[in-house]
Amino acid sequence: MPEVKYTRKIIHIDMDAFYASVEQRDNPEYAGKAIVVGGSPEGRGGVVATASYEARKFGIRSAMPSKRALQLCPEVIFIRPRFSAYKEASNKIREIFARYTDLIEPLSLDEAYLDVTHDKQDIGSALEIAKQIKSAITTELHLTASAGVSVNKFVAKIASDMHKPDGLTFIGPSAIEHFMEALPVEKFFGVGKVTAEKMKNMGLHTGADLKKLSLDEITERFGKPGKFYYQIVRGIDDREVQPHRETKSVGAEDTFAYDLRSQDEMNAELDKIAAVVAGRLQKHGLKGRTITLKIKYSDFKTITRNKSFEQLSNEPELICSTAKQLLNATEPEGKPVRLLGISLSNFGEAIPKNPKRTRDNGGQLELF
Repeated sequence: MPEVKYTRKIIHIDMDAFYASVEQRDNPEYAGKAIVVGGSPEGRGGVVATASYEARKFGIRSAMPSKRALQLCPEVIFIRPRFSAYKEASNKIREIFARYTDLIEPLSLDEAYLDVTHDKQDIGSALEIAKQIKSAITTELHLTASAGVSVNKFVAKIASDMHKPDGLTFIGPSAIEHFMEALPVEKFFGVGKVTAEKMKNMGLHTGADLKKLSLDEITERFGKPGKFYYQIVRGIDDREVQPHRETKSVGAEDTFAYDLRSQDEMNAELDKIAAVVAGRLQKHGLKGRTITLKIKYSDFKTITRNKSFEQLSNEPELICSTAKQLLNATEPEGKPVRLLGISLSNFGEAIPKNPKRTRDNGGQLELF
């Protein structure tokens, strides 16, 4: 295989416990305390959007049901999200990024890729730019960010998570091969719990194990994603930073270790999936009108069903109840199911019931 040539300088910025940190900054009484931004534990489907690092010490994490968070830490403080405050902070973060490059790809309100191959200030060093960005965020906004610096998006994203909070990790060209070989398979892009378990059952635990497989072998075992695994374990990731990427939908799905046969089993799984979807929507500051249910049967036949509403929502109760209604309409009993998924789409401003009234501004928040 020819030697890989690296030409890009990529920074991945990930704010530390963003929503919770904004709340602790704006409300000094929350400083140093275990707080959760998200739905109330009193509601049936309350979900953790973000937990402060003080709360994470108790095992609380994003997308966890709020009731479970309360069980783990009875003293935890629940706070309803203030997306206007998070958007304002996010816009200021974007302004800091823009001092160095216009190639900014936001992934959510608190996360973005930056291509600084040619930076505006002719600094030249991606590591130095990351240091300056982190310093500006701390000094000007009183928040902290973690940064990963490397030659492609995949490695930069993994690097930003290595020394949180307030971390800065640089993985240069000479270190990439060793880094990728040591990486656990569950850290690879597109590898979920089921695929990771499948890999481990095959004796594939790290990037080094994957690297032993030829291109034909890895694609035979894992299909189309296998080609990406083959390339990325060799440090090849040609994806460009996309400044104008638009989020079309947000969702989650799960492939089960055994086929589900009863509606009660399916409903229980939809509860979990809806909680994850709601958590992701809240993290991205998004609301949508269309809820889609995806079902894959044991014979690999796949169907989708959807329902649209006039008003925007990211409420877990509505997402879950709608998914169950859509499932019930398929008469699921007796049809073995291997995968279920839920997604929300059709983002935008809410449709007013009275056309003469001003359009509701409580809809999609622009990413960054």
